[in-house]
Amino acid sequence: MTPTVRHPQAEADSLVGDGRIARVLEPSPPTVLSGPWFADDPAAVGEADQANLQVVTPTSSGDLRWADLAAADDKVAAFCQPRWLADHKALSAVPDHYPVRRDDLHRLAYGLVSNTRKAANGKFGLRWTMGGFGTPFFGNDIQVRVEDRLLVIQQGDRVYSRPITTLRDASEFLGVEATSDQAEHDTVAPGDLDRPLTVDEELVAFIGDWFGMATATLEELRCTPGAADPSRVQLWPGHFDVAVETGDADRDPVTRATYGASPGDAAHPEPYLYVGPWGPVDSNDPFWNDTAFTGASLPYTALVGNPNPCSIALDFYRQAYSRLTGS
Repeated sequence: MTPTVRHPQAEADSLVGDGRIARVLEPSPPTVLSGPWFADDPAAVGEADQANLQVVTPTSSGDLRWADLAAADDKVAAFCQPRWLADHKALSAVPDHYPVRRDDLHRLAYGLVSNTRKAANGKFGLRWTMGGFGTPFFGNDIQVRVEDRLLVIQQGDRVYSRPITTLRDASEFLGVEATSDQAEHDTVAPGDLDRPLTVDEELVAFIGDWFGMATATLEELRCTPGAADPSRVQLWPGHFDVAVETGDADRDPVTRATYGASPGDAAHPEPYLYVGPWGPVDSNDPFWNDTAFTGASLPYTALVGNPNPCSIALDFYRQAYSRLTGS
């Protein structure tokens, strides 16, 4: 596979036609220079209202959903599915020898990919990208991403790539050290920089679909009417999970929680959804079922093979949201 220059929103805008503007789940250029996120917001409508444009979104926040367009046009449906905009697909079975392979990809994300962005603007958060994951655009419209079995650097209208082999080779290609001082839950040590990484196309595609499904679901959760102070959906490289926070931390802190999707960790060999409340929960409520942390989790087996995993995930998150907020 040869990587190409990607401008996800421009690609989507060209498909929806005149009088409409698209919103997508992936980071898109140009670089956002304003804080605190220094990244584009897939759920934003904003200036499109002022321009009298119809906004096509993957969530319920716009004027028209991608799902509506996909239902009427096979070309649009084919565009939407790998981008997790609509026409969602079933998740596949967990690959063989998954925990070791996942941890190697985690090392690459945490120790190197996130450091490229951090060196430019101090931010280390990542995002889902089609078929993998990567940085939001930073600097001179630069993105670093993992795609197929490749490390990809996109800068302006040019793309450079290198096969994933070892952390040392990746470090030389990306121009950053294979380390991180950003302590997060479940971080992984780089280890031997010359050990071959067990990262291949199957693993990256599997992780990419998991993060894509999670991003689509969590962006919709952000749009819940009345949701207090929702954060951005990010891929946190330390825990290697996609997550968002919502709830009123100042006036009613027990309503705030982290809603996320982990590809697995030491306590959970396979991917799982989770809700981590910031305050206490009713220990007598079986919904708060996880034994490794105070909160709730839903195992991968509850989603795999279902034709619409986003609906299952959203229902799980909304059950937690209802319990915490009373709405």
